[in-house]
Amino acid sequence: MKKINEILSHLKNNPEFRKINTQKTIQNFIDLLPVNLKKGIKFAYIKADTLYFVLTHPVYKMEFEYNKSLINTLLKKYPILQVEQLKFFVTNKREKKEKININSPIYKERSYGIFSNHLTNEKFHDKIEEIRKIIKNS
Repeated sequence: MKKINEILSHLKNNPEFRKINTQKTIQNFIDLLPVNLKKGIKFAYIKADTLYFVLTHPVYKMEFEYNKSLINTLLKKYPILQVEQLKFFVTNKREKKEKININSPIYKERSYGIFSNHLTNEKFHDKIEEIRKIIKNS
């Protein structure tokens, strides 16, 4: 039986899964960027020898334009990507935030509060009696 590492490496080297390798390479390149640039990137892709960066905010676009020479220098030092141009743009689609519905289930009380309390410790005895009152009132 093959290990998962062998299967993944086989798939990675398969030419049909070239996009997976390209995306991994782009992600490795993004990891090389400075932190102030890295956190503004939504995602990146390559199309016709152009590396497109999709950014989260227009301020990041200005920052990327200002640091374009730095990114080009990094691209030359990272020769795996065959890229001639860089393009930056801000997406106009907003991410939909999923609403998390936290509805605690409401259970109908099935007990009638009829039980004997054999505790001798007064503190615990009183607590059990409080619980009995809550059950009878619900």
